[in-house]
Amino acid sequence: MTTKSPPSPISVWRPIDTDTFLLGVPHYPEHVDESYWERDAERMAAAGFNVVRMAEFAWHIMEPREGVFDFDLFDRAIAVLARHGIKTILCTPTATPPRWLTLHYPEVLRVDVNGRQMSHGSRQHADTCNPVFRAHSRRITQAMADHYRDHPDIIGWQTDNELNTSESKSYSASARREFQQFLEEKYGEIGALNHAWGGDFWASGYQSFDQVVLPLDNAPVSLSPGHLQDYHRFLAFATARFQHDQVVILRQGNPDWFIFHNLGRLEDIDFRGQFSADLDFLGYDIYPMLYDEMQRTGGIGYTQALHLDVCRGHTGNFIVPEQQSGFGSQPGFATLTPEPGEMRRMAYSSVARGADGVMFFRWRPAHFGAEIYWMGILDHDDIPRRRYDEARQFAGEINAIKDKLLGTHVRMDVGIAGGDFDNQEAHKTYPMGLPSPHDDAIILHRHCYRSGIACGFIHPEDDLSKLKVLYVPHWLMWKDEWTDRIEQFARNGGTVVLSARTGSRDENNHVIRTPAPGHSLASLAGVAVEEFGLLAGVESDGLFDSARYGDSLTRVRQLPESARRRYHIKLGNHEVVAGHMYELLVPEQGTEVLGGWSNRFADGRAAVTVRTVGKGRVIYAGTYLTDALVPLLFGEIFAKADVSPLVEALPEGVEVTMRVEGDRRLLFVLNTTHVPQQVSHLPQGHELLGGETVAGALDLGPYGCAILELGAGA
Repeated sequence: MTTKSPPSPISVWRPIDTDTFLLGVPHYPEHVDESYWERDAERMAAAGFNVVRMAEFAWHIMEPREGVFDFDLFDRAIAVLARHGIKTILCTPTATPPRWLTLHYPEVLRVDVNGRQMSHGSRQHADTCNPVFRAHSRRITQAMADHYRDHPDIIGWQTDNELNTSESKSYSASARREFQQFLEEKYGEIGALNHAWGGDFWASGYQSFDQVVLPLDNAPVSLSPGHLQDYHRFLAFATARFQHDQVVILRQGNPDWFIFHNLGRLEDIDFRGQFSADLDFLGYDIYPMLYDEMQRTGGIGYTQALHLDVCRGHTGNFIVPEQQSGFGSQPGFATLTPEPGEMRRMAYSSVARGADGVMFFRWRPAHFGAEIYWMGILDHDDIPRRRYDEARQFAGEINAIKDKLLGTHVRMDVGIAGGDFDNQEAHKTYPMGLPSPHDDAIILHRHCYRSGIACGFIHPEDDLSKLKVLYVPHWLMWKDEWTDRIEQFARNGGTVVLSARTGSRDENNHVIRTPAPGHSLASLAGVAVEEFGLLAGVESDGLFDSARYGDSLTRVRQLPESARRRYHIKLGNHEVVAGHMYELLVPEQGTEVLGGWSNRFADGRAAVTVRTVGKGRVIYAGTYLTDALVPLLFGEIFAKADVSPLVEALPEGVEVTMRVEGDRRLLFVLNTTHVPQQVSHLPQGHELLGGETVAGALDLGPYGCAILELGAGA
């Protein structure tokens, strides 16, 4: 399947080292009578699939009693699939330990914040930091690796299943002991920990590591941000260690196997650490309709784009081990159902944003259990219908163009700093009702998505040279070596945009003792923050509103505009209401004022500054983004940085993305709506899915998809 070599260094620009686009489904032969298996394999092959994923919840079958292993069911299922040319990805089944394990070793069960021990019958109920559970997980992984070591039809492995998706935290006795050991190894002596956590505040210091407690929120009031930060660092460490145990065994079993993990919720995983370094690539399970219902970020099409771009920002191109195919449900929720053509469109959106493999979840729905209405390619009655037809169409199209796709990465002109675990967690330790870096980034990302601008997420440690603009959304913790990288980016002609409070805390979550944004950033931006303060949200009448603190503190008030504490920013001849925070900036000599506060006590003070650095610019914005501020601020920035849309005048609901490598240019034009759309201002290119030459305009039907192969100069 692959041309196997050690994975390249982690980078947003990294494609997967593969000569085959993975196409298939998660498959559960244990859920049906064996009489279905041959027919299933025939239909998969007819659809153009080349792989299935299986066994992630089958520990109880493979080890029915402790130390007794039985792989016969999966041996037979794998053989049936292989007869029809379909390879298998196996999973370590550690997300669902069998009942004998939790019965005989109850200490492996996770404990929630209220002291309630988890129960058998669900999933991810075991504590991944528990040493007993780790030992059992190593044993089943070793048994599987030994049994399938030389199997010609096993091409790779998935570790566990969506680690930390159900819950990442644990408050068990073993979690506390492991946390204490983690801290002792990190700090060495208790005085260093007390300094890091601010032990002289509220008498919260310790005399020894075995006194350290797990952090409980509001018990009765807030904890030290340093304590919380280290707890989540520990959870990320424990998650990576749990996976590493399995990776070591699998690598020793067969070095030609590829290994990945399928992400669900991105909780307590440090993607720039061992977790990703252990893997050949990441997998990301994408359910656009579920995520849109949960988060309301801007529609199904945009929500999918956001999730995929965030994922790609962690380590580069990925596969989708679970791509939504139909209606999805557990007892407490349900999703919308993709309309005709929409399943195929969602799959192409995944490819457009970096997927080098797509597996539709799932082959068929279960007839029992907690997901009986999570539909698959087939229905409960085993009759192939429109979802099967769409999957077959998609697979046929991808198989025809895979050589043009593989090896390309997603173009980005605008990069948003992302993928940094410490900054993600630092905000959570002391949020003050402010948007998180991710929340702030969404506003710019959504603007670029709707405008057709190539935008995504990137870590400052990646190669920045392919960008034109880099935006840093309120990263509280900043490393001086990152300053060197962004300064070089600016000197070579790039534009850096820094935002309020960036660099204002150190690695222990202590507020720095010099004027923000910190010594190295202050010198680069040529500005110092004299004062900062909280502002009301742009849609609220005051600070205590439901968006910040919950409905219990909401006051419905009808105030005249003159009585509302609103602060305005003026850039050029345009003025908008600011939100969330103000900073009063003191520019150094040579730093220009790009925009200023224009009312109340801050009237006339600098709010946005710009400094020329080499061939480029460094801009500092002393506030948070709003939907009104983004086009005003970034319109000027993009114009001077030569950032333009991939396609001008995009109709609402049409998304465009480009995958590139060398002279290859593949422009994806996807209609995320149920109505026909005409897209104009297209460059000339060969449309790969329809076979015609396109120049100027293109008609897309409901959920229509097009991929234009452009010339080298396009």
